[in-house]
Amino acid sequence: MTCRCSPKFGPPSCKCANDLSPCYWFSSKASWSQASVQAALRTLLAVPWPSQRDFRACIQLLAVLQWVLSFLVLCSTFFWPVSALYLAWFIFDWDTPHQGGRSSEWVRNWAVWNRFRDYFPIQLVKTHNLLPSQNYIIGVHPHGILCVGAFCNFVTRSTGFCEKFPGIKPFLATLAGNFRLPVFREYLMSGGLCPVTRRAIGYLLSQNGTGNAVGIVVGGAAESLSCHPGVTTLILKKRKGFVRMALQHGAHLVPAFSFGENDLFQQLVFKEGSWMRSLQNRFRKMLGFAPCLFYGRGLTSVHSWGFLPFPRPVTTVFGEPVTVPKIENPSRETVDLYHDMYICNLVKLFNDHKAKYGLSEIDQLRIL
Repeated sequence: MTCRCSPKFGPPSCKCANDLSPCYWFSSKASWSQASVQAALRTLLAVPWPSQRDFRACIQLLAVLQWVLSFLVLCSTFFWPVSALYLAWFIFDWDTPHQGGRSSEWVRNWAVWNRFRDYFPIQLVKTHNLLPSQNYIIGVHPHGILCVGAFCNFVTRSTGFCEKFPGIKPFLATLAGNFRLPVFREYLMSGGLCPVTRRAIGYLLSQNGTGNAVGIVVGGAAESLSCHPGVTTLILKKRKGFVRMALQHGAHLVPAFSFGENDLFQQLVFKEGSWMRSLQNRFRKMLGFAPCLFYGRGLTSVHSWGFLPFPRPVTTVFGEPVTVPKIENPSRETVDLYHDMYICNLVKLFNDHKAKYGLSEIDQLRIL
């Protein structure tokens, strides 16, 4: 009889009763495993701890690693002083977006914006004059997914804003967080964008002379969550901060509606109260924007899926201004009064032009 046990499979003392019997070590497997664990622990504890010299070498290695990573991330050129100088400039120039920005007519007149306009196409329709001796807050509706109409009309010169409203300087308010992004902030300011904060808008309306028109997409991120083709729902009933600012600075209120804005993308809209809608609202409150699940056309074909907007017409109509007096501390009743007047002008604007620009006579504007 030959024993099939060996030190490879069990302890050296393992013996076999006969050729058909299991080895003895199988019956004592639990005790052997426990002994193995104890032996492994003793071996581990016997390993010497790193010396102070080894520890310092490890820290030095990590320091060099972070320097290399910082060099690759921060230095866009081979000349590190460029990044260092820009960082110093970024800190020194921190308040500029809140103090009128740094608009560039060269950027706003780029020929590429004309191609951008013609893709949809986008047009601006004027119904009333705006006086250069007055400042304005222009409420832009609806938000849509990417505010294409607001961007094209206020940031670029492609739709003829300055020709249609001589003496008026357009600005567009956007998320303040965008101006904390290095380099990108310079691009935003060059197009006449400013943070949508009381400080930035107040500066333009009180310390930048007259003839300033600040566009505010009043519905914001909350409105984008309900955006899809055929829907004309606005988030406006409780949005009164822009009216209070208009009263404090004596800026007239102008409603503007972009017909076709909601037709540029398809979006998966979740019902109010659903867990997905709650998640979207939570992100919106934390980050200032809503994570919309949307799609447009692809790069190679209008019939494929992608993230480019569909080529559908967008027409932004500027309505009749609401004349607003300057009241430093307006009461709630006064704010409500001018807010109602603004809504009346907006509804009239919508009803007067809806049939001309893609909607039917029976379509109604729903304001929440």
